[in-house]
Amino acid sequence: MSPRVMAQVAMVMNLDKCIGCHTCSVTCKQVWTNRPGMEYVWFNNVETRPGQGYPRRYEDQDRWRGGWVRDGRGRLRLRAGGRLRKLLSIFANPRMPSIQDYYEPWTYDYENLTNAPLTGDVPVAPPRSLISNQPEKISWSANWDDNLGGDPSPDPVLAKVSEQVRMEFEQAYMFYLPRICEHCLNPSCVASCPSGAMYKREEDGIVLVDQDRCRGWRMCVTGCPYKKVYFNHKTGKAEKCTFCYPRVEVGLPTVCSETCVGRLRYLGVLLYDADRVTEAASVADERDLYEAQLGVFVDPYDPAVDDAGLPAEWVEAARRSPVYDLITKYRIALPLHPEYRTLPMVWYVPPLSPVVDALSGTGHDGEDADNLFAAIESMRIPVDYLAELFTAGDPVPVTAALRRLAAMRSYMRAVNLGEQPVLADVGLSEDDLLAMYRLLALAKYEERYVIPTAYGNAPGVVEEAGCSLDYDGGPGMQPPFGEASGRPVPVSIESFHGLKQRQTSDEISHDRVNLLNWDGRGTPAGLFPPKKGKS
Repeated sequence: MSPRVMAQVAMVMNLDKCIGCHTCSVTCKQVWTNRPGMEYVWFNNVETRPGQGYPRRYEDQDRWRGGWVRDGRGRLRLRAGGRLRKLLSIFANPRMPSIQDYYEPWTYDYENLTNAPLTGDVPVAPPRSLISNQPEKISWSANWDDNLGGDPSPDPVLAKVSEQVRMEFEQAYMFYLPRICEHCLNPSCVASCPSGAMYKREEDGIVLVDQDRCRGWRMCVTGCPYKKVYFNHKTGKAEKCTFCYPRVEVGLPTVCSETCVGRLRYLGVLLYDADRVTEAASVADERDLYEAQLGVFVDPYDPAVDDAGLPAEWVEAARRSPVYDLITKYRIALPLHPEYRTLPMVWYVPPLSPVVDALSGTGHDGEDADNLFAAIESMRIPVDYLAELFTAGDPVPVTAALRRLAAMRSYMRAVNLGEQPVLADVGLSEDDLLAMYRLLALAKYEERYVIPTAYGNAPGVVEEAGCSLDYDGGPGMQPPFGEASGRPVPVSIESFHGLKQRQTSDEISHDRVNLLNWDGRGTPAGLFPPKKGKS
């Protein structure tokens, strides 16, 4: 039986390069959630690990009941219960984080600084709630755990690992984990929605919320184990990360990817067999979920792909996809919490850097291949902790990924020092190591983001189509008779097509000047006064 091949736009993040600057979070906030009702919402957030995450302890599914579980018959069911359970609690959902689990957003009363009467004390700007406008005592926020390496806070993942890898002050460790919606192949949020407002797009796999159909039942918030669906308390609707689909449709990367300082994000197309999704998510042992999900992906060079009816541009993008290489070819990217059985499509390259620092601190060569391989299983970030995050507790895939990263690092070090490189036995050839190094360290913009345009989007069309009546002498082209007559002057607002052309072109365009998006290149006519001596 031939596979039913479908396409999914997916993301991989290299945690070895994340510096925790939160630029991705801020830019996403400004673009998507900088409006009333969404003050507490972060479609993209960067967590410090170990830590409680956002919302607080979202990974504690015994409490929040997110994701899927496998029943005694081997079938999947929602952990929060089926239709009857939802019907009984539809008007008062008890399995949902409160605003205290997120945080009550605040601003500062800056008017107090300017309007305070003259006294002997310096006035301050006290915090006020953005929801109630009442004075607020700040005790928690989306970034409260930031940089707290060694913090003994109740991390749900840390509670699962053995006592020997619990944190001690002198052995403190931390790394950053950026998170967005996983746009899962088997999304439990979609299955939880009573009104059918949540759906997974057939053309690219992006999970969205139909705002017209959403009735604000908030079952999707409970159903999502990653807690990446939020409730807008102004509109009464659920909202979530859209994977910046207006940008993706014209071949641009997501805002978080575009603005990432460390260039750690990769975007590409993965092909998968839709008929095998349920089977893969239903395997008995949670530790087999990683391999089961790999088995769902389809080789883009498989002859069955040519008969799948996908556009040629999408098939070509799948064959050039950096995401496919990192996940299936090099097998260094891993899914976040596969035990939720949602088959997430945002994957992570686990961090390796601390093992080098730890070895160098003992006087040993931290980049030497033999030292690296010997220290991986006793690195400061415990493999068991990473395994609980990425492979449902199975340390084998994590160790294999770290060994491949170490092999690449030691091989390239030898090459750069003019020494004889040693090819470690990690299942990769010399060409694979060189290609992996280029992708992780040197890849250019078009190599990190391989995104085809939307199905109905004609390549090369940069601006919206004009009216068919706008020809010389036609309606709207007559001389103006009065202030409001004639063809209106177009507002200087850029479409995503125009944005793509400007960002990817080597030439400087003076046609449309938009100061909100101007990148500082060139001197557009009329923006600066003419130089002396020139008209």
